[in-house]
Amino acid sequence: MTADGQLPRWEVFKQDSSNKAHAAVGSVHAADAEHALLMARSVFARRPSAVSMWLAPQWAVHEYTREQLAEALAAPGQQLAAPAHYLVFLKTSDRRTMAAYEHRGEVIASGANDALRAAVPAELPLGVWLVEATAVIATDPADAEPWFAPATDKRYKQQSEYAVSVKPQPAGREGS
Repeated sequence: MTADGQLPRWEVFKQDSSNKAHAAVGSVHAADAEHALLMARSVFARRPSAVSMWLAPQWAVHEYTREQLAEALAAPGQQLAAPAHYLVFLKTSDRRTMAAYEHRGEVIASGANDALRAAVPAELPLGVWLVEATAVIATDPADAEPWFAPATDKRYKQQSEYAVSVKPQPAGREGS
């Protein structure tokens, strides 16, 4: 539990199809990795398509906005005992979509600042997430069918598709 009584937060990265990258879709609060996977599946893959999910505890995600990037890139690197492996997620558009950060690669570096220098393209993105790869848990590709297939035959409906009926008020009874 966190200081405010919440279960630990896990960031969820979903892959919609094998030819698309994993993308950040939101977060869940869960007691442990197995609980987090089950919660993520229930929340993010019940109806939309999915073939894979990665989850990372919040502490393993280093988040940078465009404003923070310049400062972080100028900071001295932190030397770790051994190089660490980071997954790189970039936000390149401010369009409102479910998946803002997309997986763009991986780097091995001696710290988050060095990983940032290796990962950030010349044109600064809107945001960068570096995820410590050793903390990531993933669905097993062999389990994709039982985990995600049951949702494929369920039609996903947008909120606007649901009919709303309003009962007409009898004459002379408005506001009662």
